[in-house]
Amino acid sequence: MSTSLQVTQKLQQHQQQHHQQQQHHQQQQHQYESSCYLSSKSSVKQQSFSTYKTTSCRQKTTVKTQKGQEVFKLSPLPKRAKRTYLAMDTDKEVIGYVIPVFRANHEVVRGLMEAQDEEVMEEGINYVAMRNLFVREASESVNVRVEKRTRTTHIRESAEHLVLNRTMEEWAEFRKKMNPDSLTHLPEFIVKPRGQTAWEGKTVKLHCTVAGWPKPRIAWYKNNVIIDAKAHPEKYTVESNYNMHSLEIKNCDFIDTAQYHASALNVKGEASSVATIVVKRFQEGEEAGPLDPKPHGFCAEHGVTFETTIIDQFEVAFGSEGETLSVGCTVIIYPTVKKYQPEVVWSRNSVPLKPSKWVHTHWSGQRATLTLVHLNKEDEGMYTLRVNTKSGFDTYSAYVYVRDADVEVEGVPVAPLDVRCHDANKDYVVVTWKQPAVEGSSSILGYYIDRCEVGTHHWAQCNDVPVKYARFPVTGLLEGHSYVFRVRALNKEGVSRSSRVSEAVVAMDPSDRARLRAGPLAPWTGMIKFTEEDPTVGIVPGEPSDVVVTEATKSYVVLAWKPPVQRGHEGVMYYIEKCISETDTWQRVNTGMPVKSPRFALFDLAEGKSYSFRVRCCNSAGVSEPSVATGAITVGDKLDLPPVPGNLVATRNTDTSVVVFWGASKDVKYLVGYYIEYSVVGTDEWMPCNNKPVKQTRFVCHGLTTGSNCVFRVKAVNAAGYSQSSSNSDAVVVKAAISVPGKATGVTQLEAVKDYMMLAWTEPASKGGADVRGYFVDYRTVKGGVVGQWHEMNLKALTTTSYKAENLKENIFYQFQVRTMNMAGVSKASVSTSALECKEYTLTVAGPPVALHMLEVRDTSAVVLWEPPAFDGRTPVNGYYLDVKVASAGEECWKAAHEKVNKMKHMKVTGLKPGSSYVFRVRAQNLAGVGKPSAVLGPILAQTRPGTNEIYVDVDDDGVISMIFECSEMKEGSEFVWSKNYQTMTDTSRLTIITEKGRSRAIFNSPSLEDLGTFSCMVTNTDGVSSSYTLTEEGLNRLLDISHDHKFPVIPFKSEVAMELLEKGRVRFWTQVEKCTSACQVDYVFNDVIVTQGKKYTMNFDKSTGIIEMFLDSLEVSDEGTFTFNLVDGKAKGTTSLVLIGDEFRELQKKSEFERAEWVRKQGPHFVEYLGFTVTLECNVLLKCKIGNVRPETEITWSKDSIEIADNDENAKKIERKDSELTFNIGKISKADAGTYDVFLRDDRGRDKSVFNLTDAGYQAVMNELFRVIANSSSDIKVTSTEHGIILYSTVTYYNEEQRVGWLHKDSKIAASERVKSGFTGEQLWLKINEPTEKDKGKYTMDIFDGKDGVKRVFDLTGMAWQEAFEEFQRLKAAAIAERNRARVVGGLPDVVAIQEGKSLNLTGNVWGEPAPEVSWRKNDKELVSDERYKLKFEAGKFASIIITAVTTADSGKYALMVKNKYGTEAGEFTVSVYNPDDEESKEGKHVMK
Repeated sequence: MSTSLQVTQKLQQHQQQHHQQQQHHQQQQHQYESSCYLSSKSSVKQQSFSTYKTTSCRQKTTVKTQKGQEVFKLSPLPKRAKRTYLAMDTDKEVIGYVIPVFRANHEVVRGLMEAQDEEVMEEGINYVAMRNLFVREASESVNVRVEKRTRTTHIRESAEHLVLNRTMEEWAEFRKKMNPDSLTHLPEFIVKPRGQTAWEGKTVKLHCTVAGWPKPRIAWYKNNVIIDAKAHPEKYTVESNYNMHSLEIKNCDFIDTAQYHASALNVKGEASSVATIVVKRFQEGEEAGPLDPKPHGFCAEHGVTFETTIIDQFEVAFGSEGETLSVGCTVIIYPTVKKYQPEVVWSRNSVPLKPSKWVHTHWSGQRATLTLVHLNKEDEGMYTLRVNTKSGFDTYSAYVYVRDADVEVEGVPVAPLDVRCHDANKDYVVVTWKQPAVEGSSSILGYYIDRCEVGTHHWAQCNDVPVKYARFPVTGLLEGHSYVFRVRALNKEGVSRSSRVSEAVVAMDPSDRARLRAGPLAPWTGMIKFTEEDPTVGIVPGEPSDVVVTEATKSYVVLAWKPPVQRGHEGVMYYIEKCISETDTWQRVNTGMPVKSPRFALFDLAEGKSYSFRVRCCNSAGVSEPSVATGAITVGDKLDLPPVPGNLVATRNTDTSVVVFWGASKDVKYLVGYYIEYSVVGTDEWMPCNNKPVKQTRFVCHGLTTGSNCVFRVKAVNAAGYSQSSSNSDAVVVKAAISVPGKATGVTQLEAVKDYMMLAWTEPASKGGADVRGYFVDYRTVKGGVVGQWHEMNLKALTTTSYKAENLKENIFYQFQVRTMNMAGVSKASVSTSALECKEYTLTVAGPPVALHMLEVRDTSAVVLWEPPAFDGRTPVNGYYLDVKVASAGEECWKAAHEKVNKMKHMKVTGLKPGSSYVFRVRAQNLAGVGKPSAVLGPILAQTRPGTNEIYVDVDDDGVISMIFECSEMKEGSEFVWSKNYQTMTDTSRLTIITEKGRSRAIFNSPSLEDLGTFSCMVTNTDGVSSSYTLTEEGLNRLLDISHDHKFPVIPFKSEVAMELLEKGRVRFWTQVEKCTSACQVDYVFNDVIVTQGKKYTMNFDKSTGIIEMFLDSLEVSDEGTFTFNLVDGKAKGTTSLVLIGDEFRELQKKSEFERAEWVRKQGPHFVEYLGFTVTLECNVLLKCKIGNVRPETEITWSKDSIEIADNDENAKKIERKDSELTFNIGKISKADAGTYDVFLRDDRGRDKSVFNLTDAGYQAVMNELFRVIANSSSDIKVTSTEHGIILYSTVTYYNEEQRVGWLHKDSKIAASERVKSGFTGEQLWLKINEPTEKDKGKYTMDIFDGKDGVKRVFDLTGMAWQEAFEEFQRLKAAAIAERNRARVVGGLPDVVAIQEGKSLNLTGNVWGEPAPEVSWRKNDKELVSDERYKLKFEAGKFASIIITAVTTADSGKYALMVKNKYGTEAGEFTVSVYNPDDEESKEGKHVMK
C-alpha cells in the first residue's frame, strides 16, 4: 500500500472519530500489552513486560446495521498519536525494545510464512519484524473513498506524512540496533502439561503453552510413538490456538495409561515436556495378583466384554546366526465381532518391535507370527506377545536364544554385537559395541572398527591399532554423508567375523539432525534467509569455552567444548593444541585441516604422560584467541574392569533348564551386563548360556541336556572389558524341579443313590515332576443358596480318579472339590461341582466314561484312552463313541471321530491338523441308548514334540526279534510300562523286558500269530512320552524271514563269477563279495575238484575290497567245464559258479588265441590303428593309420594296386608322417583314385601290413562321407534377382558332380524346364526361376544327399522376401531392356583424322537404337548445322555421315557424333587435324638450319 493512500485512509478515520466523539462523548482508554524476549545482551531475559502507549486512545462506537444489530467497533488511532516501542519495568524505566504483538488474522499469518516459497523473496528477519508492525494498520484501512480535498485537508495530510516519516526513521534506528540472532530463540514451555488420573470411560485433556520465535510446531507422542489424531478422530482431538495447545483423549481405556510427550520444534531447536496419565478401572472383590489372568472390562462401543485366550504358545526357541526363526501363538477373541481386530504388539525385553528388514510380523486374524530374518545376537532376549482389546489385554512371553555361527578359523573370537552410534556431529561420531560372550582360545586383544558410506560397498578400517575399549571415536567424516559401522574382535588366533552393521548415521550438526528428525511430524512451512549484511561478517570469532576432556583412555583422549558466542553466520572451525605438563610449548594437533565439530579425538599420546589442551576458532577473517586450557590430564585408562560377581547358585528348573542366581558386582561403573557359562562335570569345555549380556542377577539357562551334571559361573562386562569369572557353582543335575501338582479337572457325578454318590474326575495336566500319590475329596452342603464349610471326606489318599461318597442324606444338595497330592505336597482345590442332589438315579442309559487321558500325541494323530463309566445303566455298556472338535470352536462343532461303535476302551484319532489344538470327549452306549458325554479332555496340541522317538523292531545277529523304545527325558522314578492293545499284559511268557537307563527292549520269546496286535510303551513321570507298534501277520512273516537269514547267514555277492579276457590271451575269473571278515576263506573248484596255485592257476583274494580272482595263462581243451568259488566266513557261507562248455567255451578259446597272436604282433612294429580314411572340412580325402613300436630303421612302404610308390612318384608328395600317424592325402577324390592301398612295416623284429580297399564298397563309403561333409557345409538358401528372373542359391565348400541335389517347391519335386532350372557353378548350388509369377511364391527346399538321408535347406519365398526379389527382378529387367535399346554409336568413326588442307573429309558413323535415335554433330561442344560447308546426313536410321569440302586449318578440332533416344544418349568422339604441307616443309628447313 502506498504512503499517500495510507495517509488518505488515516485522515478519513480521524474525521469519523471526531464525528463520533461529538455524538457519544464517551471515551475509553485502551491499553496495549505485548510480550517479548529481550536481546541476550539485555540484563533482563525471557520475561514479559507491559508497555503503555500514552498518547494512543480509541473509543468504542455503536453502529446499527440494516438488520438492526449493534456492532461494536474500535475507533481509529488519533492522528497525532506517536508510537513508542520501548520496554519498561514497573518503575517506568526503559530497559529495551519491544516487538509488537502480531495482530493480523490467520490468512495474513499464513501469507507471511509462505511468501518466500511462493514469490521467491529473500527478506531479513529485521524487515519481517518491521512489516509485521504495520500489518494491523494496513488491515484497518479496508474502505477506500475518493473525495475532493481542500487546502486544510492537504495540510493535514502533509502533517501525517511527516509523522509517518518520523516513524520510519525510528524503525530504521531500531533495525540498526537489533541483532537478528536475538530475535529467534528456542521453544519454551510457559505452561507445561500436567499428569492426571482418571477412571475408564472419562475424557482427559492435556494443556500446554509454548513460546518461541519462529512459532514452534507442536507434536504429541504416546510412549514415544507419534499420535495421529487425523487417523483416529474418534479417540484424539488436537487443538492449537494462540500458543495454547491441547490434546483430548476421549473414552479413556485401561491401555491409555502411558507417558505423553509434547514436543515443540522450530529452526532453533526442540523442547519437550512429559505428563503421565493413569487410567483406573473400577473392580469389585479381591485384587488380582501378578500371575492371575488379566482383567477384561465391558466395551461400551461394541456392547460386549472381550475375552482373550492365547493358545499354541511358542516355547523357548533356539537359533543360530544367519538363520531365520519364526515364533507365534494362536489368539482366540471371544465373542467375535465383525470387522473388529485386536491390536497385536510384539516386544523384546519390554521394547516394542517395529517391522524392518530384520523383523517381520504377521496377524492372520487368528494367529500372530513374528519372523526374525538373518538372526544376530542382538535378537536374543525375552519376546512378549501382547494382545490389546477394548476390554483389556493379555500377554505371553518366552525367551529366544541366538547361538554364534561357526567360526571360520578355530580359536578366533565370535563377532561383537549391538554396534551403535552416539554423539554424531559434522565430522565425528562415537561408536560403541558390546563384547561377545566367547573370546576364543585366547583373550581378546582389541577390536577393529570399519565404516562404509551408505550407497557404496567399500568398507574402510578406521583404526590401525586395535582398541581395547568397547568405545571408539571416529573422525574424518564428510559432512552431510551417511555412514554405517561394524566391529571385529581380535585375539592371537585371528580376527572374528564382522558384527551386524549399525543403523545409518548422518554426519551433521545435532540441531540440524533434530530438525530433520522432526520434519515429517511438524513440517516447517516457512523459510527465513538472512540476506542482509551481517554486522559480524569480517570479524575474527571469539574463543571457545568450557573445554573439557569427556573420555580418556591409553589409546585416545576426547575433547569437547562450546562454540563461541560471537561467530556470525559464516560458521567456524577449530584448531586443537596440546601442551605437555610442566612445559610452556603448545603444539597444534590438527595442522592439516581444522575440524568442524566441537568434538575431537586425539590419538598417539604417550601413556602415563600429562597433557593440557586448548582450542582456537577460525573463519575467513582469522584465528581466535585460545580458550582456557584444561587441567593436566594423564593419559591412561580411567575406566576399570568390573569386579568379580558374587557367588553363583544354580537350582533345578525343568528337564532342559537351570535357574542361576548371583551377587551383583560391587562398585562397577557403566555395567553392560553379565555372561553366564556352564560346563559338564568331567570336562574343561565351557559353553555360553547367553550370547547377549543381561543386567539382572537371575537367569534361566535353557537348552541343557537332560540328566547332565553341570557347573556354572558368571562374569561381568563393561566398556573396559570382562571381569574375572566367579567361582564355580555347586554341580546340579539337569532335571525338572519337583513341585506341587496342578488342579484336578472335570469333577462330575456318575451315579447317585439315596445315601451315596459316585464321583469321578480327571487327573491334572501338570503332575509337578513326580507321580501323583493320591487325591482328597472335600464336600459341603448347600441349603437355600447358602453354602456351608468345606469338610474332608477321606482321610487316606485315594489312588483312583473316582470315589464313592457315602453317608450322605437323601434330598440334600452337596458340592464337591478334589485336591491332588504328590511328594511335594497337596495342590489347590479343583473347581467345585454345582449343587448336586443326593437322590436315586432313574436313568436307563450308561453314565459318562471316566479317566480320559492321552498318549502318543503326534502332528496328525493321537491315542485317547478311557475307563468304563461307574454306572452302566439298566444294561451293560456295549460300546463307545469318541467326539472331537477344535478347541476354539463352539459347542455345535463337536463331531464323531468314527461311524461305527467302538467296543474298545481306546482309539487312535487320525487326520488332525498340525499345530492345532483339539478337545475330546467319550460317550458310552448300552441297549437303552447313548449316555451323557464324559468330561472334556484337552485342549491337546497336535504336535510331535522335538526329540520324540518311536518304537522300532530289531533283529540281532542271532535272529532274536525285539521291540526297542528309547526315552531321553527319564527322571527319578520314571519307568517303562509295556502293554498290548493298551491293556496290561498278563501273559509274561510271550515277552522278556530288559531296561537299561533310557532304553527298554521287549524280546519276543517265541514269535507266532499269538503275538499279533498293538504293543505300546509309556514312560511314567514324564509329559506323556509314549509310542506304539502294530505287529501284523505280514510284518511278522517278514521279521521271521530276516531272523532266519540272521541265524543261517549267506555271504552276499555283489556279482556272480565273471570272465575277462586279458593281454596275451590270459583268462581272468573273478567275483566280489559285499562284505567279509579277515577270517573269510575261499576254495577254488574246477569240475568239483579243488585246484591250488601253481603253473596253470594263479589265485588272489583281496579281503579289503572283497575281490576274488583266478587266472589261467591260456585255455586248453581240458579247461572246458565249471569253475566254482566256495566261501566260508564264520557261520556264513557263499558259493558262486561259472559254466564254460560247448560253443561258449570254443568262442572264448578262439578269442584267447587271437589275443595271444595280437600280443606277439605288437612285439615288433605294428599298426595301433589300421589304415582308414577321413574327409576334412576342405573336402580332402585322407588315408591315415597309427603305428607303434617303430624304430628309426623300421621300413615304411606305401603301395597302390600292389605297385610300390617310389620317392620320385607324384603320389609320394601326398604321403606325410607326423609322430606315430601316417597320412596319404588324396585331395579331391575322383574315380581315378580308386584302388587298393597298402602300408608295410618291416624291421628285424617283425613286420605288419595294413590294407584299405578304395574300390566298390570302400569307394562308396568314402564318397558318402564326402557327401556328408559337403551337405553339412551348405549355407542357408539366399535369394538374388537378375534381369531374367530370381535365383535361389546356397554355397558349399566343394561340390562333386556325383552328389545328388534336388529342389522342391511346396514339398513337391521341381521338374526341370526352360523356365525353372537347377544346377551348380563352382561352389554354388542354384535354382533359376525365369520370368517368375505369383505361382512361384512359396516354400523352397534344397535336398542335398549326405550319404544316408539328406540335408535340407529351406527358404520361404513369400511376403517381403518375394516382394523385394520380384521388384528387383522387374527393375533389372527394365534396366536390361533399356541397355539393349539405348542409342549408341556402334562403329565407323576413327579416333583421330589427319587430313591435308584443301582436301574433302567424309566420315560415316554406324548408329543403333530402338526406337531410331536422333542424330546430331558437334564441333568443340557446339552443334553443327547442315549447310554448304557441312553436309550432314542420316540414312536408313543407321548411318550418319558428315562431309566437309576443302577443309582448312579452321576445321581442326574435336568432333562428336551425338545419338539419343528415350533409353539414353551416347557420343562418338574423334579428333580432326588439318595440316598444310608447305608449312611443314618450312618448319623442317628451319630446324635443319639450326
